[in-house]
Order: sequence, then C-alpha cells, then structure tokens
Amino acid sequence: MGRRPLYCFPVLKLEVALADRAYPILIGDGLLSDAAVLSRHIKARDLLLVSNTTVAPLYADRVRAALTDRRVVELLLPDGEQYKNLQHVSRVLDVLIANAFGRDCQVLALGGGVVGDLAGFAASCYQRGVAFVQLPTTLLAQVDSSVGGKTGVNHPGGKNMIGAFHQPAVVIADTATLATLPPRELRAGLAEVVKYGLIFDPKFLAWIEDNVDALLKLDPSALAHAIHRSCELKADVVRRDERESGDRALLNLGHTFGHAIETATGYTEWLHGEAVAAGMVIAADMSARLGLLKDADVRRVRTLLERIGLPVEPPRFGAQRALDCMRVDKKVKAGRIRLVLLEKLGAARFTADYPDDVLAGTLAAHFG
Repeated sequence: MGRRPLYCFPVLKLEVALADRAYPILIGDGLLSDAAVLSRHIKARDLLLVSNTTVAPLYADRVRAALTDRRVVELLLPDGEQYKNLQHVSRVLDVLIANAFGRDCQVLALGGGVVGDLAGFAASCYQRGVAFVQLPTTLLAQVDSSVGGKTGVNHPGGKNMIGAFHQPAVVIADTATLATLPPRELRAGLAEVVKYGLIFDPKFLAWIEDNVDALLKLDPSALAHAIHRSCELKADVVRRDERESGDRALLNLGHTFGHAIETATGYTEWLHGEAVAAGMVIAADMSARLGLLKDADVRRVRTLLERIGLPVEPPRFGAQRALDCMRVDKKVKAGRIRLVLLEKLGAARFTADYPDDVLAGTLAAHFG
C-alpha cells in the first residue's frame, strides 16, 4: 500500500502581493513529492538543498527525485536553535562557493524555522542576493516563519539580531510533513496560530478554542483551515508593511518577552513557539495592568494556551535579567523597549508609551 495522505484537500494557493517581489504560497498534501509542482515553481538549474539531520532523512530524497533534471547539492546542518548562527551561515556560503554556484542558482530551505531563516539569510548574502525557496516542514514554519522574507540568525546577546529582508521565490508547504512532527513541535506551532487570532481576528480565535482537540489530533480539515487562515492574515500584513515599519510589528505579540526567555536560556531549552506562548501571557497581563484588557481576557488567553499544552510562565531567572535581554532587541528605539500589547482580544497596538513601573511590575511578577 502507498502512503496514506494526511490531508485530502485541494492545493490551496495564496499570494504575497509585493509588486515585482510577489510570490505564491502553496498549501497541500504531498507537494514535496509532486514533480510537476516543484518543477513549475523551482526554476534554477543549480540548486543547493539546505536541510538538517532530522528532516533530510525523511524528505530530502523526495525533493531530489522530483527534480531529477537539476544539479542538486545537499547540505545538512545540525538540528536546533542553538545552531542558528553565523558559523553555520558560513557553511552554506562555503558550499555555494565550492560548487561554483552562479547568481542564477536557488537555495532550497527544507525544514523548520531555523533552516528557513538561516538558509534565506545565506541566500541574501551570496553574490549580494540569490533566489531561495521555502519548503517548510513544521507547523510553525508553515504558518509564520516561511512567509514574509525575514531571514537571519541569532547572536549570544540577542535573538535574530543579524539578518536581512529577503523574500522567497515561493513557499511550498507540504502538510503531509506534519504527520512526522513531534507533538511538542506541533504545540509550539499552534502558539503562532493563536497569535494571529489575538492580534487580528477574534472569530479565528474563537474557532481555535472550539477546535483545540481536533488540531492536536491532526484533524485534516482543522489543520487545513488553521494553516490557510494564518498564512492569509500574514500575507495581508506583509503586503501592507513589508519591512516592519507599521502594522507588521504587531506580529511580534509575545516575542519581545519570548526572545528574552530564549536568549537567557541559551537557545537550548525552550522552543520558539513555547517562549512566544509564555510571552503572550505576559503581554496580556501587562495589557490588563494598563487597563487595556479585562482580567477575564487574560485568563482566557492563559487557558487556551494551557489546553494546547504550552508553557504559560517563563523560568524565574529574574526581572533584571529579563529586562537586560529585552533591551537587546530590534524593536528598541531611542532607548525605549517597544511592545505589542492587546487592546482587546483581536486587536493590538505597538507602543513604547507605558509607565516604566508597570513593565517592572510585570517582569517581577513573571520572572521573579
């Protein structure tokens, strides 16, 4: 018997409308094995397939088999956020140079957010920019990090402090890959799905609440809707604000607090989505302390994330350490930490206009 498809819905297509940099997002079952789809959207003769030691054994052969008429060089990176650094960007660049890839090559990022961010950043640097393709295999990457052109790596002093905006040529999200995703990774991806409901769409948030069990059980129709709606919301905000000068900053709900968790723990203990989940609870709490959000709404956010199985409190490494990490953040301007806060469930604001003592009290309550 052949592989039973996890998802039995037609290929869904969205477009990130960025004039001459517009590109499609394809969502469907079995796309990594579909030679017609891959050949249509991956156009270069010379391809560098960047993946990691966990994902490549599962899916790299499918991609290579679908692109038999190309030169495909493969590079495997170690798996983990701690490897998302300049050292491994250099490995990608070394392989591109050693194989004499020209400016007409394409870099294929097969994996989760770490692979996509790192490979995309290397592509942005090589010969001042070559094309790359996102082939996301985790829920978090499919609903968030593969869309929008943010690429980069971490520094010991801060999350994603080194990077560039470099839009992919296409995003091809094969939903069948979620069947091999560890439950912890699935839950981390759902944190980003919840984020879209909290900042943009209260009806979507309510839908997530009603469908938590189905999502955790990999129900085909539930996951199809979650992925499509998340990509739809992100594509719309990227179209309006490609370089995060306005509305796109709202997508960072929970991220400044979450990045502090990741930085302080050395990128080894918390998955990105887990840190974002705890960060969203902290952001909701601070919003309530400022009188923007009802206490009942904070409980609703916490309860939803707990139902998914996500952490809702950070490690108690101290308020000062958290503040120090937050100060090393791309969103700091004129010395002020700018935060995404909730005005209500389904609406957010990006602001540095808050009393310092409220931030201090929030950090003390959650970080100790």
